[in-house]
Amino acid sequence: MPDNRATLIEVAREAKTSKTSVSRFFGPEREKLSSALQARIESAASRLGYRPNLMARGLKGGGTRLLGMLVADIRNPFSVAAVHAVEQAARARGYALIVCNTDNDPAQQQRHLTLLASYSVEGLVINAVGAPANELRALERIGVPVVLLDREIPDLASDVVGLDNALAIDTALDHLSERGYRRILYLTNDPASVSARRQRMERITTGCARRGLDARVQTRLDAESLYPALGALVEPPNCAPAAVLCANATATLAAAKAFQALNLEMGRVGLMGIDELDWCALVGPGVTTLAQPFEAIGEAALARLLDPAAEPGRLRHAPRLIARGSTVYRDATSHT
Repeated sequence: MPDNRATLIEVAREAKTSKTSVSRFFGPEREKLSSALQARIESAASRLGYRPNLMARGLKGGGTRLLGMLVADIRNPFSVAAVHAVEQAARARGYALIVCNTDNDPAQQQRHLTLLASYSVEGLVINAVGAPANELRALERIGVPVVLLDREIPDLASDVVGLDNALAIDTALDHLSERGYRRILYLTNDPASVSARRQRMERITTGCARRGLDARVQTRLDAESLYPALGALVEPPNCAPAAVLCANATATLAAAKAFQALNLEMGRVGLMGIDELDWCALVGPGVTTLAQPFEAIGEAALARLLDPAAEPGRLRHAPRLIARGSTVYRDATSHT
């Protein structure tokens, strides 16, 4: 992404034509220009890396009132809840939100960042794929403030808004320990690729050791890997009660499917997930969760985004425990 935008005047000079002709080329009157002139303008714009400001027409002297938001996977329940919260906070302040889905593809993320820059968004909330520090710094240099959602990016001094990951893990382990579970299987997908997953994984290791809990980690969610790991929780006779702690909504869904496929009784083997999902209250005795305060997270993201005087910082929010039957321990003889 270029650090500086080429201007319409520079394109006109490069193409040896007038500013009016260049404006027509990027507007609805392109066909009024000769084909030769169109070719010259297109070539000049390409050489200079010019991106037309699609929203500036008619808004001279004022802002676009547009904000951008990039999410890593729009199908993920986390993304759905986050988009809704940020959109509501933006609307309350008189802004419209352009939402782009990257599908966990860095190349697609780059294309969306370029597009949002061309629309002159007044700020960006991003749940990033990878570490696009250079691209986001380039946006900040042209006056677009950036707030990171949930995922931190090394060497980027931008606000980060999201869940307090250490507190979430501590809350979960305290709850499971109080309910009598002594063996914990922590279920997560690829912790290396996302900062929030790494932070939760690190806290699991230290948190279980501090509480005297036996901890195991499962980083693959496919049935071939997950089912044997869950089955092993009930195989050893006379072992301490075991529970599955899921790092996110994706892991919780995979675990719930595995419990059903293996005919595991929730409670006898505990089940708890980070992120509240609509179906969690409906499965078995109900799945215990830690709900993220998305409304507060959305408000904080917008407040930081629209306050240019604010110092960059990390705003981490506490989860809310929703205890259900999946973490009420039942031994194997409780129904006899």
